Amino acid sequence: MTSRIPGATDAKREMGVSSLFFDHAFLPDGWARDVRLSIEGGVIAQVEVGVSCGGSGHVKGIALPGLPNLHCHTFQRGMAGLAERRGVGDDSFWTWRDVMYRFLGRLSPDDVEAIAAFAYAEMLERGFTSVGEFHYLHHDANGSPYDDLGEMAARIVAAAAESEIGLTLLPALYVNGGFGGAAPGAAQRRFLNDPERFLKLVERTRAVTASLPSAQVGIAPHSLRAVTPESLRMVIGQAGAGPVHIHVAEQVKEVADCIAWSARRPVQWLLDNVIVDERWCLIHATHMTSDEARRVAVSGAVVGLCPITEASLGDGIFNGPDFLIAGGRYGVGSDSNVEIDAAGELRLLEYSQRLGQRARNVMTTEPGESTGQRLFTSALAGGAQALARPVGAIAVGRRADIVVLDAEHTSFATTDSRHWLDAWIFVPGCPAIQSVFVGGAKVVDEGRHIRRDKIAARYRSVLRRLVDV
Repeated sequence: MTSRIPGATDAKREMGVSSLFFDHAFLPDGWARDVRLSIEGGVIAQVEVGVSCGGSGHVKGIALPGLPNLHCHTFQRGMAGLAERRGVGDDSFWTWRDVMYRFLGRLSPDDVEAIAAFAYAEMLERGFTSVGEFHYLHHDANGSPYDDLGEMAARIVAAAAESEIGLTLLPALYVNGGFGGAAPGAAQRRFLNDPERFLKLVERTRAVTASLPSAQVGIAPHSLRAVTPESLRMVIGQAGAGPVHIHVAEQVKEVADCIAWSARRPVQWLLDNVIVDERWCLIHATHMTSDEARRVAVSGAVVGLCPITEASLGDGIFNGPDFLIAGGRYGVGSDSNVEIDAAGELRLLEYSQRLGQRARNVMTTEPGESTGQRLFTSALAGGAQALARPVGAIAVGRRADIVVLDAEHTSFATTDSRHWLDAWIFVPGCPAIQSVFVGGAKVVDEGRHIRRDKIAARYRSVLRRLVDV
């Protein structure tokens, strides 16, 4: 089987110099009117405020920086809705995982590419302009590596190229089936690599992403239950300087199992045994004590929150107030992709905190501050850091990744700029998105991805074959 690696032609829409003019834009120092951007090679070279349109392309509406999606398992988009039947006994993350294992057991590289392209197109339509792909589906269904060790990584890259989403690809190390080096199960065989082969996979991943504009590569030790301390330290020490993502403390059972193995909670063990710094993104970190929240905040690491998936799987509620008071950094991700909605992730993050605290406007600390704006700016900064991408702001030196809201949408009828982010996050969400630009190139027009029909047709064909049996 031959991997599909995008060629130089995939970058052609970003070549040269262009300019865009926006009626309103959210800049690092706040809202501005009549904003003209000069864009070179997909990067903002100049920002002018209070100017005329001139010969620039006039984009009507409200321009926002595109939100980074810092955690995604793209193939899981194909199983959305398939795990909503109650099983025997208690239903939980662990029973959902069994459904997931059965689904991925049938996926071919072509299937993975088709599902990923559709998911990425949806992300662009719904406010995400870059994605961190936490990629652990590496091998054939029997566990054998493909002739090209990076076959599946190349399919993710091909899907990102077709959709034009910005990509940080995070190949995942999966060695064991449980804490303390427990043997993996048969359902996990498509994930497995020893550290030596994993490092070769990382190198191959760098090669297949080389032609994709601004792509980044990091690593993702899957979880403390899937690696040993020795394998974790080895890959961190040898995999280079890119971002490091890890699932941690998502489930109560995971916490209990970690304590039984190490006499420490997962976040505590990680902080005590590894140098966790700004390169790291701790995915979920749902079950942290106040002291753990403070220590993570001090480390400079980002916590990757996936509120819709965490609610779907019954994970629990993140310790938001303690983390916020400690100055913690966070971003949001779509994870299982059961629902893809950038504003929806931010909305549910705040609403889950309200349910847990029995209070309102929890994820902000200043009287009179806009909760929507605080959520949005925090997730922009945390997402950009976690993905190691120059995104997250409409500013010189950043990628021209921009989401434009329809200023005529009824949800904005009675608001001015002070309330626009609150109105977008807490009222209409993705239906208000009018157009989206990635690297200055329009990829969503009138709410639809420019290649939606082709991508969706292929996705439907794959799902009918996989599910309608």
